[in-house]
Formats: sequence, structure tokens, C-alpha cells
Amino acid sequence: MKAKKVIVGIKGVKEALDEAKDVLKKVAKNEKVKKEVGVYFSSFEAFRKALTPKRLELLHTIKTDNPKSINELARITKRDIKNVADDIKYLEQIGFIEKRVGEKEIKPSISYDMIALEIAI
Repeated sequence: MKAKKVIVGIKGVKEALDEAKDVLKKVAKNEKVKKEVGVYFSSFEAFRKALTPKRLELLHTIKTDNPKSINELARITKRDIKNVADDIKYLEQIGFIEKRVGEKEIKPSISYDMIALEIAI
């Protein structure tokens, strides 16, 4: 079975805007545009602030322990429920976690096995 991965990269604002401009030109000319999937940060420092050791621990715990709720995730990681909920909300906003709403609980889930970091030099 092939491991699914999410691509994480570092792109400066100018590079991202240049790429967007190129895509818009291709769309205007009805040319095919290659779909790029991933999560990009403006700097390595922004990446480090987003994926802190505690957030990486949450991602790992969700993948390995498959908690049924955010409350259960907090218990497993021995962290305060509010802090875990805040981290889950942020990780969902940047595309690392999906939340599935059940009857009474919100279940965090991950659809990938690894995170691959790409840094252009």
C-alpha cells in the first residue's frame, strides 16, 4: 500500500503571486492548468510556528490512536481540552485535519500518512 502524503512547502509572497498570475493567464487563454495540492507557508519560521511539537503530537495521536472525539484526544495526550480544541481548529483551518461531526461528538481525522516538506533553494 502506497503511503499518502501531504506536501508542505515554503513560498515567499512574491513567488506565490507570480504563480497565481501565471495561472490566471493560462485560464484566460483556456489553457490547461496543473492542479497543485499542498499547504504552503511564507517562511520557514511561519512553518515552525504552525507545526509546533504539540500540534505534531496531536497529528500523530489522531493517526495512531484514532480518537472518537476531541475530548478523548485531550485525555490521550494529557492536555487541556481548550488548548487541544484551539489547536485542532487551527490545524483544520490550514488543511491538516478534517473534523467529522457525529451525533454528539466531533471526531478529528487525517487522510494522509506523512508530511513531506519541500524547501526551494
